[in-house]
Amino acid sequence: MSPQDKKPKGCGCSNIPISLIILILGGGYWLFTQKDNLGIGNILPNGQQINIPFLTSKPTTSPTASPTLTTSPTPSLTLTSPTPSISSTKKPQPTPIQTSPTPQNTPSPVIEKKTNTKKVQNRIIPKTPWEKKVIRGIYLSRYYITNNASEKKIRERVRYYRSQGINTIIHGVWGNGCTMYNSKVMQQTLGYKSCPNEFRDKWLDWLIDEAHKQGMEVHAYFEKGIKIDKNSPIFDLAIARKWVVPGVDKTYPGIEHYVLDVEIPEVANFFKDILVEFVKKYPKVNAVQWDDYLGYHAELPGKVDRTANLTSLLQQMISAMKKANPSVSFDICHHNPYWAKRYFAADWEKWNVDRVFIQAYSEKNFKEELNYVKKYNGIAITDKQFHRLKELIDNPEIKSILVFPLSGKPEETAAKLKKMTQKNN
Repeated sequence: MSPQDKKPKGCGCSNIPISLIILILGGGYWLFTQKDNLGIGNILPNGQQINIPFLTSKPTTSPTASPTLTTSPTPSLTLTSPTPSISSTKKPQPTPIQTSPTPQNTPSPVIEKKTNTKKVQNRIIPKTPWEKKVIRGIYLSRYYITNNASEKKIRERVRYYRSQGINTIIHGVWGNGCTMYNSKVMQQTLGYKSCPNEFRDKWLDWLIDEAHKQGMEVHAYFEKGIKIDKNSPIFDLAIARKWVVPGVDKTYPGIEHYVLDVEIPEVANFFKDILVEFVKKYPKVNAVQWDDYLGYHAELPGKVDRTANLTSLLQQMISAMKKANPSVSFDICHHNPYWAKRYFAADWEKWNVDRVFIQAYSEKNFKEELNYVKKYNGIAITDKQFHRLKELIDNPEIKSILVFPLSGKPEETAAKLKKMTQKNN
């Protein structure tokens, strides 16, 4: 076969000049790079535009993308922050505990602390046996405010007794036949407006006001009741007017008293008027209290039973007081009912009093006295009987405890009382 009869093999590309191939490729590259300017992309259907990676991708300076902290959203306090991407190759730096986001299901330490604090604040601390007593009182003599005690001093004293665990001040306002406040009844009846002692006119107002601010009560103490001694400013007048029962009352050794005869209408009216005047003058006082000096000693001369007359007087006094100021309590601190009636003509169970505190200043028959104490509103003891405190405090049937500072040093008595009650509790 001759050479001209042979057919070429393949596609014949080897016969195409290389310059033509280069021209075609270059033109194609130019067309694709200028397709947006020439509008070629509009000719192709949507979604079928040609994407050639090496022609359309933009060169980057780094083959691996690094997460940037500024582009990551900060987790909010609502605990809905997104979870960091697991594709990040850069680990976030640890942050302080107080600013780190709290996982959604984990309680916040700060909230837990506030909750515990609230529980402590709302916790009710049970009262001690001493604090459960209705009245934790101390007696203060009428002389305690003499020498012109200032308002500042009186208010400080009230706060002091409050700090010692006292909730009731039983303060003397009457004694030895005269008032420790300016009284119109005294002036009109006896020619004296008060006891001769020096005191500020507003002392009791300050005392009551401060006590109430401290959550305390004030009970006005009518010391010595219907009895006077020779040092009384009205002694000579009472003798001249024959207001005194014959004989000398020697209830307590070393002290001679003279009893004003309340069977005399003028004397009876004087006491009623004094009481009514007081509860009107001091309407915010919580109570008035009279003691065992409201009675006649059995050893007075003559066999005269004054029980009925004394009962009648007290019923009238209390009725008049309640009419003038029904909010004030009429209390007595007296001997047990048998002893009071038998030896003092004081049948106080018929007086219509509001509260009764059994006076148990003697160690004799103390245990027997407690049987009466349990039936009434409480007991009164002296600071010489503090060895009895524990049994009195621990006995829930004893509702109140009143302390009389026989030593004459009430502030020391209160401090000792606090120390002992804390020890017992």
